[in-house]
Amino acid sequence: MTEKLLNHRVEGAASAPPLLLGPSVGTSYALWDRVAPELSVTHRVVRWDLPGHGESAAELVAAGASMSELAALVVRLADSLGIERFAHAGVSIGGAVGMQLALEYPERVSSLAVICSSAHFGGAAPWEERASRVRAEGMEWLVESTAGRWFAGEFRAPGLLRDLVATDSGAYAACCDALASFDVRERLGEIQARTLVIAGREDPATPPAHAREIADGVPGATLVEIPGAAHLAPAQCPEAVLSALRVHLGGAARSGMGVRREVLGDAHVDRAQERQSAFTSRFQDFISRYAWGEIWTDETLSRRERSLVTLTALVAHGHYDELAMHVRAARRNGLTAEEIGAVLLQTAVYCGVPAANSAFAVAQGVLAEEEAG
Repeated sequence: MTEKLLNHRVEGAASAPPLLLGPSVGTSYALWDRVAPELSVTHRVVRWDLPGHGESAAELVAAGASMSELAALVVRLADSLGIERFAHAGVSIGGAVGMQLALEYPERVSSLAVICSSAHFGGAAPWEERASRVRAEGMEWLVESTAGRWFAGEFRAPGLLRDLVATDSGAYAACCDALASFDVRERLGEIQARTLVIAGREDPATPPAHAREIADGVPGATLVEIPGAAHLAPAQCPEAVLSALRVHLGGAARSGMGVRREVLGDAHVDRAQERQSAFTSRFQDFISRYAWGEIWTDETLSRRERSLVTLTALVAHGHYDELAMHVRAARRNGLTAEEIGAVLLQTAVYCGVPAANSAFAVAQGVLAEEEAG
């Protein structure tokens, strides 16, 4: 018998870093419609539906459910897709599931984004009352009051409100049970995943103070507050959410200038900065953000290995001025003169003897300068 999983949608290349996106209670993965496609350019995006929401089976959850049970369903989904380690971003209960994942499965969560959520949701009583009424009366009565909590001003997303009405009442009530019992305020300091917290300035359901509490409690967390957003920020302010997530998920790109200085040296970078003009400034920014902020900070290869690759590529294309700079960088990255010589000797085979001859002359000059002190 096939195991039932959370309904989900996968976008992006199978080889890209996995990113799981969780919804708010009462919505489907359509909440991410204006954000997920853009994130799929760089990530394997997996949007999931809560039990009884969207196309997920209601029987995946029962009365008295906990956030831990919902987190286990997400892990089961990840396992079924062959995803061992993933970034997670979630809205409201989706954010709470993310925090639970980070606490219970820290080895699985590479980074965390908690959006319009809370470390607690105001105590058990309001959720118990809502769960009881939903079980007795169904979902229709929620629409009028929910629209004002989900969206600020006159903005509405009719499709998401239709999703609310279509949600299985028993599963919705079980999710309310999970919200009623959820409280990780005393455990926020245990979360080790790099964490972004996003708040909607106009959010009455989880006000910005709740986001600040998470950001204050999670070591090294970053807080972003979005003006004009209520509870469903990805639907109402997708550009702002997307911008914050891109910076968060790209993380290392922000350290580009620091890496550039470590590899090339302060003197070289200072000279480049001094020569910078209005005409070249965008190019310098491009180098710092992409070459140094994304490529050289990628931990797949060590800096030594990157120096080996770079030296070879520069010889192959005859970029000897750049080669001198990267011979110096290779020495900073720990390569010996013998190792640099071995790289250049290999280029004689694959790039040609004349190219290697010029490269040896350049490298010998740099190494001689180094010996001279």
